[in-house]
Amino acid sequence: MIGGLGGYLVYIALLMIIPLWAQSKVKSTYKKYSKKATSSHMTGAEVARKILNDNGIFDVQVRETKGFLSDHYDPRKKTVNLSRDNFHGQSMASSAIAAHEVGHAIQDAQDYAFLRFRSSLAPAAAKGSNISFFLLFAGIIFNMSEMLLLGIIFMSAAVLFQLVTLPVEFDASNRAMTQMISTGIIRNNEERETKKVLNAAAMTYVAAALVAVAELVRFIWIYTLSNE
Repeated sequence: MIGGLGGYLVYIALLMIIPLWAQSKVKSTYKKYSKKATSSHMTGAEVARKILNDNGIFDVQVRETKGFLSDHYDPRKKTVNLSRDNFHGQSMASSAIAAHEVGHAIQDAQDYAFLRFRSSLAPAAAKGSNISFFLLFAGIIFNMSEMLLLGIIFMSAAVLFQLVTLPVEFDASNRAMTQMISTGIIRNNEERETKKVLNAAAMTYVAAALVAVAELVRFIWIYTLSNE
């Protein structure tokens, strides 16, 4: 019993530590490279606009948004939204993040399959994430395996969304690097530092996917035990 409880506590600790570590990695890397300007001295907004124009994408606007590292691409409004520091900043971090978000705009323009798939999953994933918690909790408390199974099914949609997000994000980062090099936004000696920013950001998605899969596996295990 003690060993089982100890193992469970370690498991819970890992689920908390992995995302915190990923977030810490992003913040420390961003802080470091937000102090290093690129040789082109372009702001994040200028980087985003240049890459969009060079790819013939003129229907996407580049906007400043509130918040820290709140950068994102909105396919519905066709906007690349950059946080204040990245919109105005001339650093490697600002350029990398701006280029990454434009990478999503390029995916959208080219009808990238994984981006379309993720967008189609979004409503089911959001609903599954909200409903699954109550179903799983009720299934365990009231020892109702049918409800537990239903919770697992709803949870699976959210987990699938996390997994599909990985190729979308990695592809956007690859596109970002290619565009920044080909357009001369960064030079050869800046590629390694820029890639560190993109890799650190990607780790948050990897961590989220690992946690989601681990949680799903745990509930499947609980369901299996309840039916033995």
